Amino acid sequence: MNKSTSHFLRALKVIPLILLGGCSALQVVNSVSKIYTAEVKENIAFGVHPKLKYDLYLPDNANEEFSNTPVIVFFYGGSWNRGDKSEYEFVGRRLASMGYITAVPNYRLYPEVKYPDFLEDGAQSLAHLKKELQKPEYKSLNPAQQYVLMGHSAGAYNAAMLALDPRWLNAVGLEHRTTVKGLIGLAGAYNIYPIKDTDVQPVFDHPNYPPQSQPIDYANKSNVPSLLLAPQSDTLVSIERNTHALQNALASAGNLSKMEKIDGTDHVTLIGTLSPLLFFKGSTVKPIDEFVRELHQQNQQRSAKVVQG
Repeated sequence: MNKSTSHFLRALKVIPLILLGGCSALQVVNSVSKIYTAEVKENIAFGVHPKLKYDLYLPDNANEEFSNTPVIVFFYGGSWNRGDKSEYEFVGRRLASMGYITAVPNYRLYPEVKYPDFLEDGAQSLAHLKKELQKPEYKSLNPAQQYVLMGHSAGAYNAAMLALDPRWLNAVGLEHRTTVKGLIGLAGAYNIYPIKDTDVQPVFDHPNYPPQSQPIDYANKSNVPSLLLAPQSDTLVSIERNTHALQNALASAGNLSKMEKIDGTDHVTLIGTLSPLLFFKGSTVKPIDEFVRELHQQNQQRSAKVVQG
């Protein structure tokens, strides 16, 4: 029996018990995700605002395939006006079970803030994470110094802006080149002007949009390897205007970028494929795992050449 089959069978056993307890769908997803073992450090504060905390998911052991453990920072979606890190335990656990240190930060939301405050929060979370992972307690994992930024929907916008536009990391004292290793976007909002969603319009001062505030604006200035995942169909965020457009712009500028559609998914179930409950859908796990592994193998090869030189 392979590892994925074992996880699935364990999930089947606990689902009826959870449902009998009257849990919501999201509670079910997160409860079942506990089949993926990880050490979880919750509510690590990176700012004075009570919202500014992140959860950290650590793999059981360092992966011997890597000289250091890859680090993924995941930003959740929610139209910049809703969401919380606690709702994405299933993401943190799944990625940690794959051998990756995973941080899931909160960021302030509209109407309390609007663009660009949530980007500043994201940058601040990365600056704090850099210091956190230098503590002796993480030494056995030997965390990578460069991070893969990942997000879904509005969170993919946040991840893409931090990955493609150096201003935000520079503002918190981080060097972009030595901080960002790659970008993974799922059903991302990369090119949303003009905004039709009335809930999102005030976040970006519709119709007086701030200039140079979309990830696609930075495609020709980026050298960050990217993996853009899209659902089979999406009625919330246009695949053509966003994922296809950013992929084309990145490729035209000579960037290493790959786009892949995930069969059987929509805007929501795309991120849900990281849960064992959606085993019957196409999977985001395989392309994410292959992308992160490739990035770190390339880094190890470069390091070996430097040593040999």
